[in-house]
Amino acid sequence: MRPDRPDRAEPDQASPISDRLIGWVLAVGGLLGGAAAFTLTVEKIALLRDPDYTPSCSINPILSCGSVMNTPQAEVFGFPNPLIGVAMFPLVVATGVAVLGGIRLPRWWWLGLQAGTIFGIGLVHWLFAQSLYRIGALCPYCMVVWVVTIVLFSYVTLHNLDRGHLPVPPSWRAAVTVVTRLHTAVPVAWLLILTVLVGEAFWTYWRTLL
Repeated sequence: MRPDRPDRAEPDQASPISDRLIGWVLAVGGLLGGAAAFTLTVEKIALLRDPDYTPSCSINPILSCGSVMNTPQAEVFGFPNPLIGVAMFPLVVATGVAVLGGIRLPRWWWLGLQAGTIFGIGLVHWLFAQSLYRIGALCPYCMVVWVVTIVLFSYVTLHNLDRGHLPVPPSWRAAVTVVTRLHTAVPVAWLLILTVLVGEAFWTYWRTLL
């Protein structure tokens, strides 16, 4: 008889979030996030060398990496924020590749990845609020990192809940099962809400383009 709570030690390919799915999410998400973070780092170096340099992602007054890069929020820990992504996203890719290769990672590794995504999601939403309501501009490459971080956090959390790495009360198990089956709805709904907030914050500019 199959237990109600997934075994922490046993992969469950029957789960909606199979090892193959979480592996691909981590590998592809890590590659996209890493590429965006690396590009931002290169652009930042170019801007430091030449203050008159116009980053490739400065498209208009709202979509402007240059406007964001020159703010204190772009160096919240005393160094350019993209360096965090340059350091961390390769670990995400390596985890995804390991899972796709059939390696069974220990619980502590998944909990470490969970902690990393919690840190990332907190930083992303702080930067999101700063961009909309303080800076008044959006960095396209940063937004790629935001989307990737939200997707990674959603799937890592659901995976850990589904496999029992994150314990939940028995009364919540049915809810976890439902949310796991509707896993794509979580990041999609999340991103739609943020899209609405972006549209509302810059509506005065967007309507001039209509």
